[in-house]
Amino acid sequence: MLLLVIMPQFSLSLLFDPSWCAASLGLAALLDYGLGDPWGWLHPVQVMGQYIQRYSQFCLKRLSRPLLLKIAGVGLALTTVGLSTLAGWLTLLAASYLHPALGWMAEVVLLASCFAGRSLRDAATAVLQPLAAGDLQGARTLLSRYVGRDTAELPATEILRAVLETVTENATDGVMAPLFYASLGSILPLGAAPVALAYKAASTLDSMVGYRDAPYANLGWFSARLEDHLTWLPCRLHVLTLALISGQPRRVLRLCARDGHKDSSPNSGWSETAYAAALGVQVGGMNRYRGLLKQKPLLGDPIQPITPDTVLAATRLTRHCFLLWLSLFALVSANAVLH
Repeated sequence: MLLLVIMPQFSLSLLFDPSWCAASLGLAALLDYGLGDPWGWLHPVQVMGQYIQRYSQFCLKRLSRPLLLKIAGVGLALTTVGLSTLAGWLTLLAASYLHPALGWMAEVVLLASCFAGRSLRDAATAVLQPLAAGDLQGARTLLSRYVGRDTAELPATEILRAVLETVTENATDGVMAPLFYASLGSILPLGAAPVALAYKAASTLDSMVGYRDAPYANLGWFSARLEDHLTWLPCRLHVLTLALISGQPRRVLRLCARDGHKDSSPNSGWSETAYAAALGVQVGGMNRYRGLLKQKPLLGDPIQPITPDTVLAATRLTRHCFLLWLSLFALVSANAVLH
């Protein structure tokens, strides 16, 4: 609070002015599109991940009762989200105290770190390149870095399905939802970047401990539900946006209503179905995890096979949705400035 007292008012107002918030999001989007996550640079998600891992290991070693693990899981989620929000907020305040422009630059960098558009695109192309060259083993090895299923024996068709499912499942929580919460944060006292980081923390928690299987079933229950609830609204808005830009909104929404609920996740199934419907393909099927077969629900209709072009088209759809939301936010911000 002391920083709020001694910091020049212009520094603070710069971070919450609607026009500057829109500009911050626009530059962050360009930064993510052009650079993504530079190799070797410290990323906020890495820091979140280290905290989650150490907290989880401590609890799993010392707690055995399910109730205690569930209570510890609530603490894990609240502290991870709270500390991530606080760290982002203090970073902006400290940078703004040094210079207003520095605070704005810090906000742009933090926001860019919350967007995973470039990372998803790079992951997809990394697998598609050896696949196109006929290097099936190379494609399997690279795919294993991004998916949880066993990849050692996957044929080319299953590799393509796995890449498409990864790209479409993560489009909501990795790209669209962070933009939604950054936009929401721009009208809240905390600011765009801290709120986006809060959501990113919830998403990271879910990816690391939000499993129904041991050893995280009890420790990660609250994290999984928190992420599900936070992603619900941006996921439905994302589905609606996909339906509109696909040119066939009735068909996309009809298939989402038919298949979206089939997946155990209240959000992933809707996101994957929307993309599958827009692209005219079907995802889901038999997967193998640590040697055990698991049937994933079939989503969409198999009008045409999944090809490398299908995967690239999915990344373009995500980019178009992102740009549409960004443009709408800029229009709303401009209207707020004029009035």
